[in-house]
Amino acid sequence: MEEAVPFSIVSTVKALSGALRRDAEHEAEISREREKLWFKESSAKNLRNRDFLSPNTVLTTLYAGGEVPSDVLSGIRSLRGSSVLPIGATEVTPEGLRVCVDRCAVFRGVLCGITPYLRPAAQRQGCVLINCPALHTKQTVPSPDTLALGQLRTILIADHLGAQLRRQGYTVSFCPALPQDSDIVNFLKTLGIDWPTVPVSRTNEDREEKMKKDLENSTYRDRELERGKRRSRGEEIEGERRGIKEEVRINLKQVVQDENLQGYDPSLGTCTVQREALCHLAQLDSATTDFPISTTTALHVTSCQDEFRQQQTAMLWRAAGATAVQRLVICGPVKTPGIQMNAAQYLQLRKAQMKEASEMKYGDQVEGQTWDDIIRVMTSATVRFELLSTVHTSPVTLDVQRDSGVSTKGPRGGVFVMYNCARLHTLFSSYEKGVEQGLYPEIPGGTELDFSALKEEGEWLLLFNYLIPFSELLDQSGQILEHEGGTARVNLRTEQVCRFLVSLSKDFSSYYNRVHVLGEPLPHLFNQMFCRLLLLRALRELYHSALDSLNLPPIPQL
Repeated sequence: MEEAVPFSIVSTVKALSGALRRDAEHEAEISREREKLWFKESSAKNLRNRDFLSPNTVLTTLYAGGEVPSDVLSGIRSLRGSSVLPIGATEVTPEGLRVCVDRCAVFRGVLCGITPYLRPAAQRQGCVLINCPALHTKQTVPSPDTLALGQLRTILIADHLGAQLRRQGYTVSFCPALPQDSDIVNFLKTLGIDWPTVPVSRTNEDREEKMKKDLENSTYRDRELERGKRRSRGEEIEGERRGIKEEVRINLKQVVQDENLQGYDPSLGTCTVQREALCHLAQLDSATTDFPISTTTALHVTSCQDEFRQQQTAMLWRAAGATAVQRLVICGPVKTPGIQMNAAQYLQLRKAQMKEASEMKYGDQVEGQTWDDIIRVMTSATVRFELLSTVHTSPVTLDVQRDSGVSTKGPRGGVFVMYNCARLHTLFSSYEKGVEQGLYPEIPGGTELDFSALKEEGEWLLLFNYLIPFSELLDQSGQILEHEGGTARVNLRTEQVCRFLVSLSKDFSSYYNRVHVLGEPLPHLFNQMFCRLLLLRALRELYHSALDSLNLPPIPQL
């Protein structure tokens, strides 16, 4: 059976815009306003009487006196398309032209075929190397005690991007590979990060030698400057103490100019190749060995403090012959007013607070392996939402005072999201027990249900604001990689999944507290109950899909 094409907010807005934009003489003027022709409503207040609105200011621009011609209205009402939401009614009001979709048909279409709404809207091809400079060896392998909070943020963003891009069809590799069973690897595992590892005994000396030779033979090597430097210090070659027999200097500014690269720091000049840079380049070279360079994008996920150095490394790699597209995901600092704290201390603090909060709520039952696993996942959720919910270019300020605590109640990021996900598990566990006891029948097929029973405003809000747009949200990072201009920096909106989940949890919690889903076991009430269960089952799958992109497993109880 061929899978139905899912409804799309983007496609619907495009179709509505086309229907409203019928006069060719206005096309040039209207094209400038194209993105503003229609607004998708999202607030509960506005969704009571409309789903889309073309404001009166738009209508007066398009038509004399703002009078929408009857044939235009007729065209809007008769809109059809494989991914266009079916139109139920239109009305011109003082606010503008409002459109309501056929909600019953949309409930049926989405809840009877939920699968395509839980995955990215498109599948892409290509390879992405995600490079995290915070994990590159400097003098020794990084450890949790030497890892700054800003560096931890870059690692979490890198991990999240990898999960998102893999789901969109990309082949993803991470750099650098870390020594097996090292403290940093075990630390990352407690956060649900499965970073690639190599045996402790493995070295990259051969690749470092290869990169050194590539740079020595590079057309961007500045031999004149090297000779001048040697003469000025009496032939003393300081590079020998850095593991390079002969000092090699690369004209990075010339690389940028020749390749016509945009957005790089204008102060990039001539750079002396250090041993540390060779180690970094060798790791990049190793990570892309099996990648077809023509379809590879390297994303360097780094802190704003380290951006200049990473631009240098990116240009050295290009000077050595690499042709992969390189983009920088720049992350703002993490601030902890009044206290200095490294990554290990931060995780330890949040874990202790999570355990204390759980014991206050659940008492003596908080013991054993099951609760250890729950606290570990909840701590990871807390950390991820604290460091990922802010736009990655902006700073994050953390409250790390020991008496601030971590609440298991209220809209507090990761804990709140995981709690509401667990409520859905509890609901379905209760329903399944009711089925076993003979109180409720099994949920019938969606085609047997009358979805007009879903009249509570929170039900439409959950479907229209979350279930329908979710696949388009999952697709955004790939879209940006494909279409955003080729400047050095790229903004991949890494905060959106966390914000989406927090917003969803607030609206779901409000609905769940207001509506008694599992009603009395009376046959005349079953249709509405089954419709609600289908909606909430779809939401449960949405939670799982979104948490999966954060490498967070759902918790069946809390």
